[in-house]
Amino acid sequence: MPECPELHLAGRYINEACGGVVFSGGVERSAVGRGPEVPFSSEAYGISAVSRGKELRLRLAPLAPGGEPQDLVFRFGMSGSFRLCPADQIPRHAHLRFLTGESPPRALCFIDVRRFGSWRLGDTWQPDRGPCVMTEYQAFRENVLKNLDDKAFDKPICEALLNQKFFNGIGNYLRAEILYRLKIPPFEKARTVLEALKDQDQARKKNPSLTLSKKLKLMRENPDLLELCHTVPMEVVAAEKKLLDPDHSDNYAAFKNWLQCYLVPGMSSLRDHNGRTVWFQGEPGPLAPKGQAPRKKCARLKADPEALTPKVTTHASKRHPRAAAKPPKSEEEEEEEEEAADGPRKGHACGRRKGTTTPTLSEPEAPVKVKRSRRTSARKGRGEAGSPCGFQIDRG
Repeated sequence: MPECPELHLAGRYINEACGGVVFSGGVERSAVGRGPEVPFSSEAYGISAVSRGKELRLRLAPLAPGGEPQDLVFRFGMSGSFRLCPADQIPRHAHLRFLTGESPPRALCFIDVRRFGSWRLGDTWQPDRGPCVMTEYQAFRENVLKNLDDKAFDKPICEALLNQKFFNGIGNYLRAEILYRLKIPPFEKARTVLEALKDQDQARKKNPSLTLSKKLKLMRENPDLLELCHTVPMEVVAAEKKLLDPDHSDNYAAFKNWLQCYLVPGMSSLRDHNGRTVWFQGEPGPLAPKGQAPRKKCARLKADPEALTPKVTTHASKRHPRAAAKPPKSEEEEEEEEEAADGPRKGHACGRRKGTTTPTLSEPEAPVKVKRSRRTSARKGRGEAGSPCGFQIDRG
């Protein structure tokens, strides 16, 4: 899920790609977009963006004097992003499109494959979100430390870190990286972890010898949890490669190399009380959910073509050759599955079809029994003369 660094980089991308570009006309919306129609049209307007936590605000500003600007606030959900591309090459799942006035035209598209993202009209940020951990660090820190009596801090620190009322911008991969660097068990009580920081801040305020430069030095050398909530996202933003630039196809590989804990082989994982997977190293902590054992992520070994291990062909691979050649799931897909709540798996039986209305057949049971007996006899007498599929046919 895009977190505050990704929203910040998306805003940077829009400002760099659309700076000086003149857009024209109305705003096109797909029929399935999770947001309202945009009642805006102008012969010439510009687009700019700014982010705050897990939200991004887009401003459509007419270039003619007296024109009223239109603001939109976006949430990216699980897969939202922006891309500027030729208007005749608009990608699928482009749910909002802003066309340029040039010839041939281009389009700035809000793309959201999974459709969890949304937008709303107006310039106001969501009111129940706290200060941004990146762009409003001091206000963010004060908001947390002055509200430690809130019941949100009765919960494990890993769950408190996802509460956007206090940690606006922190998501699943950031919480794992922050707690890992400080060796804090994810299921330690949040208030226990943070109360020490409140005492530390009060001591620093009473110490007149601590100048601003000394405070910054302490922050760099011995960062606390709230400081890492600011500096770890900044590492993503300051990375050499633009990790959210759609023109860089290898951005996810660079991101994986940066990760130290999240989805990293050798790390353990548990589901928190909200069903989200948290990654960590060591003991989970005293508030860990009961009845769960931590799972360790194992590194996938590449197949050795010269290995002497005999090949085993399963019945499934014989019947469905494509299944045997199916590549392993990516770590992104694996994590998406782990994020889904536990429940009965749909379509678990191989090849089972959903019930549909079909014409009534006479003696419906007989063909089914015959087919089953043929399949059984085929396994026993495979290789005998018969049909191309290897079934033994009873001609009596």
